[in-house]
Amino acid sequence: MHFLDDSLLPENQPKLVIQAAPYGPEFLPSDSDDIPVSMRAQVQKAVDCWNAGATVLHVHVREEDGRGSKRVSQFNELLSRLRDALPEMILQVGGSISFAPEEAGSRARWLDDDTRHMLADLDPAPDQVTIAINTNQMNICELLTPDDVAGTSLSNPSYAEAYREMTIPSGPAFVCEHLKRLQANKIQPHFMLGDVGQMETVERLVRRGIYTGPLVLNWVSMGGGLVGPNPYNMMEFIRRAPDGAVLTIEGFMRNVTPLTTMAIAMGLHVRVGIEDNLWGCKGERITSVQQVEKAVRIARELYRGVATGPEARDIYKLSERYRDADETLARMGWPPNRRPNQVGTPLLRVA
Repeated sequence: MHFLDDSLLPENQPKLVIQAAPYGPEFLPSDSDDIPVSMRAQVQKAVDCWNAGATVLHVHVREEDGRGSKRVSQFNELLSRLRDALPEMILQVGGSISFAPEEAGSRARWLDDDTRHMLADLDPAPDQVTIAINTNQMNICELLTPDDVAGTSLSNPSYAEAYREMTIPSGPAFVCEHLKRLQANKIQPHFMLGDVGQMETVERLVRRGIYTGPLVLNWVSMGGGLVGPNPYNMMEFIRRAPDGAVLTIEGFMRNVTPLTTMAIAMGLHVRVGIEDNLWGCKGERITSVQQVEKAVRIARELYRGVATGPEARDIYKLSERYRDADETLARMGWPPNRRPNQVGTPLLRVA
């Protein structure tokens, strides 16, 4: 992304889009008073985040016993209730879910990749589904300190071991098919990228015409297979992101606030909530709503506006679809594909 002489002036920046991730799927209800469990409480948490200033909701679903849900019907019910309660909020379903059969005897004909591709068939359809790129390690425990996990289930060695050894299965066959299905159902993929190599893979998907749409993405800095919250990592990722991308900075635990502050000052967007962070200052819990409110306060101190629901939809380009690779590359500001017998660096063509 290019920064012109006046790019840090708030009047030249888009309004801030705040993603809220309030459902904390890696935690148990006993870990925090801020984890909603009942369907009604999950809807109310979304309403509270919206009222605080969030315009994007990162959706996970819990069963009544507090476990993370793998039932399509539960996701459909929550999405329906959220649509009724918050018609202008962008609903972004977390793409890490693998659905499980709801009927006895169905497991034998329940194929692995099909359980994730069903995200494209949710009804009502979400606005977005997140997608990871390239299969790799996702050890969320690598950066955690004893203070971070104090009083939570992640302080349990066996529970932490499971999360330490977690991987993201996202190989080429899955990604290509998933992008095809999401686009066919007019669901925008929201790319969750942990390093520049994953960004390069997305560019290749665009150049080959596999993905033809707006590039809306998060830079995810939780370490453990993804990059950590080093500002040099962030700046290199920002430098490599194309000018037409919509970029959100996503941190982990108490690194969220400093990264959020830098992102807001630079005209980028932010993600907050207990899925990423339980803490305000050291040893002091902070709720998802309080994190949204903090982001709003920082934006106001920097004289940057906060997006409304309709403004967030425009910024995310939710209604845009592109004809082919050429149009997508041009919209992103990437150089065009090389033509036959063309030498040197292809330049953007001027009409």
